[in-house]
Amino acid sequence: MRLKSIPLILAGLLIPLLAGAGAASAANPDKCEPAGDFLILENQQYALCANATCITFNQVAYCGCDLLKGDSISLPFDFGDGENVCTVNQDGRGNGYRVSTYSVPKRSVFPEGDYALYTCPGELNKGKYGGVAAASGSYAQCDGGLCFISTKGRNFPGLDKLGKKELVCSCPITTNCEGSDANPEGHQIGGPYDGAAGCDPNACLKCDAARLTNAQCETSNPAGFIGIQEDVPVGSAAGTPATLSCLLLDGDVPRLNSCFCSCDEVNEDGGCAEWSVHDESPLDVRCDL
Repeated sequence: MRLKSIPLILAGLLIPLLAGAGAASAANPDKCEPAGDFLILENQQYALCANATCITFNQVAYCGCDLLKGDSISLPFDFGDGENVCTVNQDGRGNGYRVSTYSVPKRSVFPEGDYALYTCPGELNKGKYGGVAAASGSYAQCDGGLCFISTKGRNFPGLDKLGKKELVCSCPITTNCEGSDANPEGHQIGGPYDGAAGCDPNACLKCDAARLTNAQCETSNPAGFIGIQEDVPVGSAAGTPATLSCLLLDGDVPRLNSCFCSCDEVNEDGGCAEWSVHDESPLDVRCDL
């Protein structure tokens, strides 16, 4: 897996969110287990945002995520005196919040799942199916985001009424201004999947969600140009879900629904004018690479 730079990229984005959670109690060592550069949070409640719907307010994405219990994985986000994602999530149990971490979304498992992992191409793989351009969209990066129990089952602006096991998580936005130098193979998002028809070509439109122009990227605050209540997908650097799945499940990763988005035509402004989608299901995650 070629993801050595990802932990540094993600940690820089999300440590401020966790640091704002206040002092957390010492973690129960039986509840946290190191896994490479990551931590496995064992048998505890957490939020999963992999297939969430998000809206933006003031440069932050607010996403309707699933409240689950079990094993999940995250970057440690070490801060303060021995504090990290584990201490924050455990302290949140009695204080009205949880942390967004990662586990394999059951709804993306082949062949029954109704969601899939969509790859939005970067510079290295934009021509895989004859594509002519890399994706240039922004996305919500939710690993380590704080989630609020008070929102469970309630109405929230732009998200309507949440389910009884859904809550809102606040997630930083990774803009296309970070560019392909950070993610040369693009980024990955969740989208609908039909067992008969396969991948949804409309899901690829979100590969260019909240796209910022070169001029906007050159300003001191590019994310300030992202519109109020703009719909951005939850995403991550390409390959991150596979790496996390391998570490969490010790290599025993189920086959997944997988789709690849190809930009076949470009607008004058550099955005993609025409997307096509290619069904690569089932995806067999190789944990030995």
